[in-house]
Amino acid sequence: MKQRSDLTKARRLVIKIGSSLLTDSGRGLNLPAVAGWVEQMAGFRREGIDVLLVSSGSVAEGMCRLGWRIRPQALHQLQAAASVGQMGLVQAYESHFQRHGLHTAQVLLTHEDLSERKRYLNARSTLRTLLELGVVPVINENDTVATEEIRFGDNDTLASLVANLVEADLLVVLTDQAGLFEKDPRLDPTAALVTRMNINDPRLAGMAGESRSGFGRGGMQTKIRAAKLAARSGTPTVIASGAESDVLTRIHKGDDVGTLLVPDVAPLVARKRWLAGQLQVKGRLIIDNGAVRVLTDSGKSLLPVGVTAVEGRFQRGELVACVDAEGREIARGLTNYSAEEANRIKRRPSSMIESVLGYIDEPELIHRDNLVLV
Repeated sequence: MKQRSDLTKARRLVIKIGSSLLTDSGRGLNLPAVAGWVEQMAGFRREGIDVLLVSSGSVAEGMCRLGWRIRPQALHQLQAAASVGQMGLVQAYESHFQRHGLHTAQVLLTHEDLSERKRYLNARSTLRTLLELGVVPVINENDTVATEEIRFGDNDTLASLVANLVEADLLVVLTDQAGLFEKDPRLDPTAALVTRMNINDPRLAGMAGESRSGFGRGGMQTKIRAAKLAARSGTPTVIASGAESDVLTRIHKGDDVGTLLVPDVAPLVARKRWLAGQLQVKGRLIIDNGAVRVLTDSGKSLLPVGVTAVEGRFQRGELVACVDAEGREIARGLTNYSAEEANRIKRRPSSMIESVLGYIDEPELIHRDNLVLV
């Protein structure tokens, strides 16, 4: 029965699959399950829906390959397990997606990649290009080198940050539980499943438990935290059992599967709030009347040719204001070039950026996805 018709409109999905699901609770990669999930994701791609897959399981798969039954505590052993397991994980996804004529790309990230502005834009550009090429990014934490992430990180959080990064329409977290329950169903068999709840509902805090599988790093608490992070950019989250038949397809069709956690603001409002209120403006770009019309009437990106002057000192990825000749602020956004670079390419067409700077990061000075009108 369809209860969530709004989810059918989602055109960009971030899907996170947990370790216990992928490794069949520690018994090695569950290849039949992988085949099923991939088939559903391939169906999304045939419909023109973007899919980004955040996959746990590298440490768990490495443990299986190495014959370890208990997750080690030593960092060097965890890193070794991640290195071994990542090979099997990537091979499994690549082979199954290829059966549907789809390419995959391995993307290894750390939380630092998504918190430092320049690296944030680099990661965002790479993922956006992969999606434009029809490739399915398979994303994981860079456990092999990121020691802090192995001890304290989790892929639930990474998935939510990726959802923020690409402005996803929906985050789906597949786990070994049917969703979020009012009480722990392992302690109270009569506990009721929560089908829908606002992300700011105070009752959420008392509905989560830690992971007991021994193979994953996050329990329901991390999933709720991830949903809260995703909600910052207006992205709803569905937490559901990966063992459910056609779970991904049914979620997108609006079926009442798992738990839907909804944000209290629309994506555009959330994005505008973030750009307008949480980042400090580092400089100003004076734009001509043509650029003003392009931004306000067409909702397009700001190109260097429309910039007449550059004020302030800023680096790539910092927030700048776009003002007209009279000094009225028209928009603000994250710049793809520093103040020094912007000064050199102002008034020039994008085709000249490489000849002027000797390289090109982006053809836009500010991409429309990182720009809001004020």
